[in-house]
Amino acid sequence: MIEFKAEYAVRLLYTLQTSLGWEVVMTNVDTQAAWCYHAETKHSAISVRADTFYLDWPNKPSLFKIYPNLPTVSLPKDFPIPVCDTLSALGSAEAPFDRRPSLDIGTMAQILFFSAGLTKKKTLAGGESFYFRAAACAGALYPIELYAVTTDIPGLDAGVYHFSPQEFQLHCLRKGDYRHTLITASGADAALVGAPTILILTGVFWRSAWKYRARAYRYLFWDSGMIAANLLAIAGRSHAVRIVMGFLDEPINRLLDLDTDHEVALELVALDADPSLPSPPVVLPASPLGAESCSLSVQETDYPEIRDMHTASQLTLEEELLSWRAAKPPSGPALEGSGIRLQPRPAENGRRQGLGEVILKRGSTRQFDHRPITWRELSTILSLAATAIPADFLSEPGSSLLDIYMIINAVEGIDNGAYFYSPAAGALQCLAKSDMRRAAGYLCLEQPLAADAAVTIFFMADLYQILAQYGNRGYRAVQFEAGLIGGKIYLTAYHLGLGSTGLTFYDDDVTQFFSPHAAGRTAIFVVAVGHAVKGGVLQGRTVRLVNWPPTGSAE
Repeated sequence: MIEFKAEYAVRLLYTLQTSLGWEVVMTNVDTQAAWCYHAETKHSAISVRADTFYLDWPNKPSLFKIYPNLPTVSLPKDFPIPVCDTLSALGSAEAPFDRRPSLDIGTMAQILFFSAGLTKKKTLAGGESFYFRAAACAGALYPIELYAVTTDIPGLDAGVYHFSPQEFQLHCLRKGDYRHTLITASGADAALVGAPTILILTGVFWRSAWKYRARAYRYLFWDSGMIAANLLAIAGRSHAVRIVMGFLDEPINRLLDLDTDHEVALELVALDADPSLPSPPVVLPASPLGAESCSLSVQETDYPEIRDMHTASQLTLEEELLSWRAAKPPSGPALEGSGIRLQPRPAENGRRQGLGEVILKRGSTRQFDHRPITWRELSTILSLAATAIPADFLSEPGSSLLDIYMIINAVEGIDNGAYFYSPAAGALQCLAKSDMRRAAGYLCLEQPLAADAAVTIFFMADLYQILAQYGNRGYRAVQFEAGLIGGKIYLTAYHLGLGSTGLTFYDDDVTQFFSPHAAGRTAIFVVAVGHAVKGGVLQGRTVRLVNWPPTGSAE
């Protein structure tokens, strides 16, 4: 209760300052910005019922960023489709240096396709078509764009490129090796120094805000986390991959020539760092390009809360990079008692569908039935969700910014009720036993999906400790990690023949429900898992955009 009052006291102070006409300039350490944004974008039963917002369908933003006048490089379409076991890919550590295949344009095509490519096309009875992509995305709005900054690799000249999933091409923004700009902006992060290629994930505010309004800033990191989960699974088995969120924002945005009122850099992903490679050449600061891109909508609604939160979480000084690197994730609650030990399924050596096929078939579940899943299936999902993430904000091996709670509705051999999962102990702690389907549905905006699922998993965090350690930028990191773990759960569930979907929630009600154990913690994201009902709401003819069997395969 003390933390609850403190959070709203910060919001009241900020409101008072702005109402008096004071200019409140937030920096990363002024964490009232994160608290204010979080409080302003919470859902409650009252706020949802009082909301009169409706979707402006004629003004729905385009799902693709189009550069009509830039030179292009076509990506090869005969890239190998991964047939490695999904469980092995999700649980694998970094590939040994002497066993990594070289990074070339074919590998780039594979990584980009299975991370953010178009996988399916659904045509409705009225003729309208929808494209679905490799990674899950809230509302199928796809606000994340991918860019690549690379040296010369086989088949691709050094340059700064934008990935176009619609055309399966790279648009060349700048020719030449600009990796030094990223290395300098990161404070010479070791993962970037020797990487021949660095991917940049950006977020387009309006694509997500069209539906989710000011809360869309959270969704940008959930969605980029989902893409990162695919990327780690596809590339991590054969290549060194590391995610970097600690960087000076302005040089990165300038390099990509972004209009930062509309699109911003979120994460960097280093591929195949090689310490033996010479440092890239020093380059001058990137000049404005003025590259024309097509507008997304006839008009855009501005949500200043998004821009304010992003500005307040920017890093502008090298000293801030040092503080970011020194930050330590909070230690989660310890397991009380022996708990219920997980019994995960071992990797199956190809006896089930491979990783590529799982991604091609994946889709968010629209309806669950009440059949139970097995304890081994849930154990497998949870154990792989907790595998180490190679990210700069997780300095300790196996560390996490998140605590995992769940409502179990139908798991064979496990009592229905509320549980806490301790990755360190590899076990569940029962908090309460009861039939909680109705509660699960209520907490997730009264959606039947959460009530019908076999298990509904709630990611929570000690936001007070996270912001104290990482500043406002910690808010980006915790949302991103939740999306990434959610993406791993998606892939594991589909490999096991189950369904999964991400959900939103009544923020404070989730904390209250899992208290006293979760007292002082903040709800971040929700994923439901269970047996999917065949068919669904969106009926129509679905066409896969990649042929199977593939022209090649890859372990």
